[in-house]
Amino acid sequence: QVQLVESGGGLVQAGGSLRLSCAASGRTFSSYAMGWFRQAPGKDREFVAAISWSGGSTWYADSVKGRFTISRDNAKNTVYLQMNSLKPEDTAVYYCAAQLEYGGEYDYWGQGTQVTVSS
Repeated sequence: QVQLVESGGGLVQAGGSLRLSCAASGRTFSSYAMGWFRQAPGKDREFVAAISWSGGSTWYADSVKGRFTISRDNAKNTVYLQMNSLKPEDTAVYYCAAQLEYGGEYDYWGQGTQVTVSS
């Protein structure tokens, strides 16, 4: 079992920054990959970014590449999403998720944190 709790969401003006955090507990954090996803009202959930268990590999959606940075601190059991140059279209509920098997499904999800970007 893995428990995930996101924090750091809020209201920000376009062009601003936010840093989301996701604290994990349960299984050994350094043994699995982590991802961030988001879901805007009326839209499907979409992939935002992912990071390998070691932090050595990262992946990004084209829509956030160059603006968002995913990182992790295995000593703190926490994954982060630094979001810069935010746009109104980044408004969504952001979820972190744990991928226990490399290349497999995301097995555990947090409850989500709201990010609202005003124009």
